[in-house]
Amino acid sequence: MQNQNLWAPWRMDYIKGLDPAGAPSPQGCFLCEAAKVTPGSDEAKRQLVLARDGRGILMLNRFPYTNGHLLVAPGDHLGDLTDLTPAQRAGMFELVAVGEELLRAALNPQGINIGINLGRCAGAGLPGHIHAHIVPRWNGDVNFMHVVGGVRIIPQALEESYAHLSEVLARVAR
Repeated sequence: MQNQNLWAPWRMDYIKGLDPAGAPSPQGCFLCEAAKVTPGSDEAKRQLVLARDGRGILMLNRFPYTNGHLLVAPGDHLGDLTDLTPAQRAGMFELVAVGEELLRAALNPQGINIGINLGRCAGAGLPGHIHAHIVPRWNGDVNFMHVVGGVRIIPQALEESYAHLSEVLARVAR
């Protein structure tokens, strides 16, 4: 099989935001930026923020594993669970539960993966700001395109996913 290039020029903003050690600084952290937006605003839509409150932020992942892949993070730029206060940890996991409820109501997944990667070697693409991934799953969602071509197929545009999830969130929000 011949190697092919996959171009992702939108990643340059992320790369430019890394400090010399390779960790995002609060000034270049997309989660810190998301924590500043007003829910329902055009900026929230642009940044894919579905909800923001005292517990943290709930947003779509711009680089999803599958349709509906959500991120949950505290508003503060903290890197580990042990950096959070008990109230921040509780608030973050309350938002994880909201995300789970949202995905079940909006997408009817047959399963959901919830995970936190701590540190770059553990898979954290943003090791300086702790966040949870909520990934809806369906039987057979790993198809031949991923196995053979190393390519994931996301069946819905992010803007459409955002609109649909925002609408459902308004009905199920706690």
